[in-house]
Amino acid sequence: MKKRLLSLAVVMGTSLVVMAQMTMDVSAKKLGAPIQSTMYGIFFEDINYAADGGLYGELVKNRSFEFPQHLMGWQAFGRVDVEDDGPFERCPHYVELSDPGHRDRRTGLVNEGYFGIGVKKGENYRFSVWAKAPKGNSAIRIQLIQENSMDEQQEFAEQKLDITSKEWKKYTVTLTATKTLKHAKLRIFLNSANKVCLEHVSLFPVNTYKNRENGMRRDLAQALEDLHPGIFRFPGGCIVEGTDLATRYQWKNSVGPVENRPLNQNRWEHTFDFRYYPDYYQSYGLGFFEFFQLAEDIGAEPLPVISCGLSCQFQNPDPTKPGVHVAIDDLDSYIQDALDLVEFANGDVTTKWGKVRADMGHPAPFNLKFLGVGNEQWDYDEAHGGFGPVFTERLKKFSDALRAKYPTLKLIGTTGPNSEGWDFDLLQPRMKELKVDLYDEHYYRDEAWFLSHGLRYDSYDRKGPKVFAGEYACHGKGKKWNHYEAAILEAGHMTGFERNADIVHMTTPAPLFAHVDGWQWRPDQIWYDQTQMFKTVSYYVQQMYATNKGTHVLSLTTPAKTKKGKPQPVANQEGQNGLFASAAFDKNANEVIVKVVNTSKSEQPITLNLKDMAATETAQTLTLSHQGLDDENSIQQPELITPKKGSVAVETGKKQSVINDQLPAMSFRIYRIKK
Repeated sequence: MKKRLLSLAVVMGTSLVVMAQMTMDVSAKKLGAPIQSTMYGIFFEDINYAADGGLYGELVKNRSFEFPQHLMGWQAFGRVDVEDDGPFERCPHYVELSDPGHRDRRTGLVNEGYFGIGVKKGENYRFSVWAKAPKGNSAIRIQLIQENSMDEQQEFAEQKLDITSKEWKKYTVTLTATKTLKHAKLRIFLNSANKVCLEHVSLFPVNTYKNRENGMRRDLAQALEDLHPGIFRFPGGCIVEGTDLATRYQWKNSVGPVENRPLNQNRWEHTFDFRYYPDYYQSYGLGFFEFFQLAEDIGAEPLPVISCGLSCQFQNPDPTKPGVHVAIDDLDSYIQDALDLVEFANGDVTTKWGKVRADMGHPAPFNLKFLGVGNEQWDYDEAHGGFGPVFTERLKKFSDALRAKYPTLKLIGTTGPNSEGWDFDLLQPRMKELKVDLYDEHYYRDEAWFLSHGLRYDSYDRKGPKVFAGEYACHGKGKKWNHYEAAILEAGHMTGFERNADIVHMTTPAPLFAHVDGWQWRPDQIWYDQTQMFKTVSYYVQQMYATNKGTHVLSLTTPAKTKKGKPQPVANQEGQNGLFASAAFDKNANEVIVKVVNTSKSEQPITLNLKDMAATETAQTLTLSHQGLDDENSIQQPELITPKKGSVAVETGKKQSVINDQLPAMSFRIYRIKK
């Protein structure tokens, strides 16, 4: 009997510890630091087929026959020759289709698209091609086909196109899909005895985002707009640096007529031999003009990142090796590229690069305010090669030139690829010495790191540069995918961004996009195949923060004091049972916004004391909660885990209002309380 009573007492005691009421005091009297409009944003890198085959609406792979294997992505039959004296200087290759020599033989091409061409029943698709008929009038037949169809015919959409000129000319027809398919193909038949030459063979949905001809895939771009991002970082990432200098991202190659943008080898083509895609190249169809335009469309500040003359240091660790990195005295052309980029974005139409922008359809400036120099670069100390300030020496040269010509432009440096360690410790003070406006921190860490770093930014130097958390994600230990638990831990970590809004001005998780058939890196925010997409739980965490940002930080503490007698923030500290929390005030809506994340495996009761505040009797809530910690959204179940709206009662008084609530285990809840 005594043993039974003792066991019951142990159980009850354990229950009391787990279920103890957690009180949080929110002071609504004094507004804290303003929360920047750029606080929550997005970072685009062309990894996981994020551009060609993803966000960029083009459905044809290798449309200009510029891949090193010129017919990669195409199946040629009959008499097909590849020539290299085409109408576009930087994309000179084209195909010549000639009569096969017999009426029952065929000449033509089939394009496989990116893991198949995705089409939807009833939708229109714009086929365009630059063509000429050297020997007089010719013709082609353009078809959408289902190669393995059990129907009588493979084609389910067809148009005939007459090629009437001996000179290069652009032709366009529209195909209407009568089926929804993920793995359709595009087939072109020569339909004449006279030969025909084809260049820049293209197929776009008519229904792109904003209905632009060289547009974005509508559902993916809309998902970005729905995030309400404040900042849009592009085009990378490691592709900014390139595996070598020749394959770095060169913005000038990505603007101007789309037909004359040269191919670039994607750094991610060959990085992982265990997930290898030999056809991963960059058409530059999604270029810097389109990036700026997309930022404008979704209401985000553009943040381009440029090469500082260092190719990827992970792949090229010896900075003294000739030809691998640009010598410090040979940076002039790289610095000029940076200056010209600002002119392209902001320059008057009478300037050289401002005119290029205007000729592309945007006479008004893009109002560029931020520029990143380098990505995950670092210096070396004596214990790690002794090469010295490899990055910061270059950064200073860029900074001097950019500040001299564009003194209001905000420059962003980097603290390398790690959140701590010798390289981070070396670079962080150097960013202050160089007086950059912000520096870019990157961290992909496991659950334990996210649980233990809730106070990361509370002790940062308030007099130094501001922080841009430019790449971060919770990578589950031994389970690196988009599972629910990882997203909840990211939500907890983000309370530290908000609480420290005086020093943290920008944040963007990474990566953004992934094709379900062509991914190399995960977790990611948005996944898709050829016709469908889904948003991950991490996406919803970002959306919850961005749409409930507020304008100013409010103090949120526990009644318990720190060892120094100061109010204690809620960041999974001792006795806080896995809770993270932050608070903000929205001056526009006259509302207090409280975010609370319960990272424990048990339900927890909480009390929110809204001090110096008379509130309405009901608070609106938005809750992310789920039982299976390893569960994730998918193409099959795109909305398995989504935030749910609700409400909770408020005990309101003249000087203080109180909310008592039960937080589900492993959950994220936002409270909006009207004053």
